[in-house]
Amino acid sequence: MAENPPSNRPDDSGNDDENEKDPFAEMFGSLFGGAGGFDPKNLPEGLGEAMGLSNNPEAMAQMMQQAQAMMAAMSKGDGGPVNWKMATDSARQAIASDDPSISANRSGAVTSAARLAEMWLDAATTFEADGSECRSFTRAQWVEKTMPVWKSLTEPVALSVGKAITTALSEQIPEEMRPMMGGAQGMLQSLGGTMFGMQLGTAVGGLAKDVLGASDIGLPLAGSTPALVPSNLSVFGEGLEIPEQEVLLFAALRECAHARLFNRVPWLRPAVISAVESYARGIHIDMSRIEEAVRDIDPMNPESLQSLLGEGLFMPKRTPAQETALSKLELVLALIEGWVDEVVAAAAVNLPSASGLRETIRRRRATGGPAENAFASLVGLELRPRRLREAAALWAHLLEERGMDGRDAIWAHPDLLPTDEDLQDPTGFTSRRELAEASMDDIDAALNKLLDGGFDEPVSDSESDGPESGPEDSTGDSDGTDQGPEDGDPTQK
Repeated sequence: MAENPPSNRPDDSGNDDENEKDPFAEMFGSLFGGAGGFDPKNLPEGLGEAMGLSNNPEAMAQMMQQAQAMMAAMSKGDGGPVNWKMATDSARQAIASDDPSISANRSGAVTSAARLAEMWLDAATTFEADGSECRSFTRAQWVEKTMPVWKSLTEPVALSVGKAITTALSEQIPEEMRPMMGGAQGMLQSLGGTMFGMQLGTAVGGLAKDVLGASDIGLPLAGSTPALVPSNLSVFGEGLEIPEQEVLLFAALRECAHARLFNRVPWLRPAVISAVESYARGIHIDMSRIEEAVRDIDPMNPESLQSLLGEGLFMPKRTPAQETALSKLELVLALIEGWVDEVVAAAAVNLPSASGLRETIRRRRATGGPAENAFASLVGLELRPRRLREAAALWAHLLEERGMDGRDAIWAHPDLLPTDEDLQDPTGFTSRRELAEASMDDIDAALNKLLDGGFDEPVSDSESDGPESGPEDSTGDSDGTDQGPEDGDPTQK
């Protein structure tokens, strides 16, 4: 006689009744016990066999353990569209085995490099430093400091994803089980938030092992103070055949230049974040794809459900409005990175390896890495400046034409920023701007005249004397009275 499969409970007391439970029923007992009054004993007979689970106790045990861990995480969530505790925990787990601590010497080297970088930047931009000291982050610290911004960027996406998962899974539940699901709707919503949190955390953890600083992807992810990740700088410098001190100094120049720009242009950070949020709010999830994927979940594979997010399942189809928002976002990201690229190149003119490091960073930003691609597949948005070189050429032209003050003054207001046309034709920027300003001056003059009642003024005498007066008006006396032919000729009197 075949042996009963071993129990998965920590305390296996040898109770034969418990050991002979159907594994499928046991799983639902673990997952739904107490939820909506669900009783696993009431499962329809043969339902586990129909789903191909009860004959494979080992697969059933694996699925139950994974599901229990997920449910435990769900119970600790805050009820929002994303389980942020799960996201943070997943990010930490992704870097737990590879996150070197920062020695005092290494931290001191970062501080010294940043101070020198600030001195060099003083000669390359009119934007001043705010006096903040550059920080050194471990990968775990980078995760902690940047998670609030990730929350702001991804929560609109998570709302759409959570609704899609809930709807799709609800519709795929067998008819026999629907009367028993009771209060499982909230559980499915939590499941969606937990799944998204796990996947987001994994992507953020991957980025934590790749970024060089707090603003490495063009956004001030950790606030306004510059920060570097020394362990990632060491990895980045491997194979470049460039002294470590020069790599560190170049990275500090870029980080401090980003910090100066965002600190001295207060509207820039909220504008970029708002652009990302506007894009995310317009996301539409293709429900037919989700329904098809849920139907194809392999119940014998415990990780099949979790893997859905990583396969681009929720990659949205962009609407025309989103294409417009994305175009604006890519333009401002390119302008930010192009300005930083040009300013750092000027500041690092005495750094021997500056040109090589500049090209390496350009290629790195243009192509992204595996972690950045994972984030893009998760939210459908690539945070990389595709037009960095064009933007850098524009800022270089403006420096030559207007000087440093004139170049940096363009950041004074979002309406002054260059356009796509300006990136394509930098030399025509000033002439186009002058035409636009002249047109605005004409509009302002007309508007002021209208507000002052200028268009209601009576017509002057000079304006009334014209061809429309007619020949008869020119024959009148100086007193303006009309006279006939007889009266007007004194010789006929």
